[in-house]
Amino acid sequence: MKIHFIGIGGIGISGLAQYMKFRGHEVSGSDISKSLITNKLQDLGIQVTIPHSPKAINNQDLIVHSAIIRPDNPEVLKAKARGIEVLARREALPLILADRKVYAVAGAHGKSTTTAILTAIMDGSAIIGAESKAFGSNVRYDANTDTMLFEADESDGSFLNSNPHCAIVINAEPEHMEYYDHNYKLFYDSYRKFINSASCRVLNAEDQFLSTLKDEIDAKWLYPSKEINDIEYILINNEPYTRFTLRNLGSFDVWGFGKHIALDASLAILAASESMNIEEIRTNLLSFKGIKKRFDIIDSKEDRVIIDDYGHHPTEIKATFESVKEYAALKGFDKITAIWQPHKYSRTIDNLDEFIKCFDGVGELIILPVWAAGEAPRDIDFEEKFKRYKLTMADKITRANNTITVIKDEKTLETLEKGLIIGFGAGDITYQIRGTAS
Repeated sequence: MKIHFIGIGGIGISGLAQYMKFRGHEVSGSDISKSLITNKLQDLGIQVTIPHSPKAINNQDLIVHSAIIRPDNPEVLKAKARGIEVLARREALPLILADRKVYAVAGAHGKSTTTAILTAIMDGSAIIGAESKAFGSNVRYDANTDTMLFEADESDGSFLNSNPHCAIVINAEPEHMEYYDHNYKLFYDSYRKFINSASCRVLNAEDQFLSTLKDEIDAKWLYPSKEINDIEYILINNEPYTRFTLRNLGSFDVWGFGKHIALDASLAILAASESMNIEEIRTNLLSFKGIKKRFDIIDSKEDRVIIDDYGHHPTEIKATFESVKEYAALKGFDKITAIWQPHKYSRTIDNLDEFIKCFDGVGELIILPVWAAGEAPRDIDFEEKFKRYKLTMADKITRANNTITVIKDEKTLETLEKGLIIGFGAGDITYQIRGTAS
C-alpha cells in the first residue's frame, strides 16, 4: 500500500510510519515543522512534506492522521475529495496490528519504560512512545516473529484497538479526561474493555481501580508492596541500577533508580514468563539501558550530573525525584537543582496541589513558563504557590560547554555547573537542557 501519515513528526505516528515502511509499504508523511523526528524519518527514506500541503496528497491508498489533526486540514480535505480512505490513528490500528501477537502496555505512567523493558527481554517487533537507548529508536522490526511489543495509548482511546494478546496495565489514573468528556465511568469502562479483550493479563493489583477487578478478571496479579522485596540502589559501571527480588523468582537488576522501575520491570517479567524461561528473562533484562528523556543522564562528571526527564504529571515527577535523591546520595552530591517546565495550563491548575509537593528536598527549584501545547494562557501565581522552596522564576535556560545558564528578561540570573541538575517537562525543555535545536 501507499500510506501517508499526517502529523508524522509525533512520536506515536512516527512509530507507525516506520513500522509500516519496514513491512514493505510505501510511506510518506507531513507535519507542521521540521524536527529531529522528521529528519530521522527522511534519513530512512520516507518523504516528509513541511508544512502540511494538499500537494502531498496524490495517489495514496490510505491516509492516517494523529489525534490533533483537524477535519479542515488541507491534506484531509483533498484526500476525501479524491475518495482516499482517511483514518485517525486509533482507527488505523486494527489494520496495522491485526495479524500480530500484541503485548500491549497501558497506564497513565510508566508505559514507555515498561514497553522498553519488555522489548529488552523479548524478541519481536516493537513500537514505543519514546526512544529506547538500547537500539536508538522508538521502533524495532523483527521479521522472524509475529510478536509485537506495543505501547498502548489511552489518550485518544486507541488502546481499545490495539488487538492485545496480553494486556499489561501499570495503573489507571485518570488522565486525558477531555477525550472521555470528563466522564469517569466511561474512562474506567474503557480500561475494563481493554483488559477483557486480551487472553493474557498482567495487572498491578494495588492500583485503586485495578484492585476492583480482582473478582471478575482472571489475570496475573502483582502486589508490589508484598511481592517486590529487598529493593536496593546500586551503581554498575557508574550507571544507576535497581536490584530487587520478585516472588520466588530470585533477584533481578534493572537500569534506573526507583520503586516504580522495579514495578515496571516486574510487570514485564511476569508478562514475558508466559513464554520464556526465567533465567533467560533475568539475563535479557540487563540489556535495558533506559529510554531517552526518562531519567536520561546527558552529562556525568565527578562534580556534576545533568538529567533530562519527560515527567510532566505530579505522580511521575514525584517518583522520579525520589530516585534523584537516592542517586545524588550515592554520587555524594549535596545539592539538587530542579528545572521544571509545566506542561499545559489545564494540567498544571488541575494538579497544582500535587505539583507543589513534588519537589520536597530540592536545593533550588527553577520554574520556566508553562508550555501551553495550544492552550490559552491562564494566570497561575507560581511565586506564591511555591514559596516554600528556594525559587527562581526564569524565561529559559541555555547550555553550552556543559554549563547551564538561567535567563530572565534576557539577563543571566545564574549559571549551574556543579551538583545534580534535572529538568522536568514534556515541552522544549529537553532541547534547552541538551543545548540542541528542536
